[in-house]
Amino acid sequence: MKLTRAFIAIDFSEIDEVVKEVARVQEETEKIKFTGKLTELENLHLTLKFLGEIDEEKLEEVKKRLREIKFKEMALKLGEAGSFGVRGSPKIVWIKIEGEEIWELQRKIDSALSGLFKKEERFMSHLTIARVKYSENPEDFIRRVKKLGVKEIKFKIKEFKLKKSELKPLGPVYTDLEVYHLDK
Repeated sequence: MKLTRAFIAIDFSEIDEVVKEVARVQEETEKIKFTGKLTELENLHLTLKFLGEIDEEKLEEVKKRLREIKFKEMALKLGEAGSFGVRGSPKIVWIKIEGEEIWELQRKIDSALSGLFKKEERFMSHLTIARVKYSENPEDFIRRVKKLGVKEIKFKIKEFKLKKSELKPLGPVYTDLEVYHLDK
């Protein structure tokens, strides 16, 4: 049985202003010495729900249910930078995505997929911009990330996507499976 590693996301790779600002913040992040990897700009996305490895039948049901979701254009903006960690060691560097509508869309997705998947318990609206394997001084790294000074760029979102993720040696490869557009 063929399984697809799938997730639901908002794609940022085509929003030029956001990509340029993320690239600038990534450059600043690199100045804070760490071992790890920057997120490829073409892979920038906000995960609304990770579905994991699912079979073809479940994938088709997900597509059917997502088509039923109604949403309006979202006015969002880039927020502050920060990091997630494990036992005091930073693992992910992120930029917050602000806007009430993003939370509403995430709840609609959870509701639409009720019975197929558990509700998200800890959704945080963010773009992962780097993955950290090691930093010599974790406390200093975390403090400096918080001071990166992200420009408050405003943008509009008119779609979300069901995406496939293939893990490759050079990094993940994402493919759009289906695109869901806003109500007209």
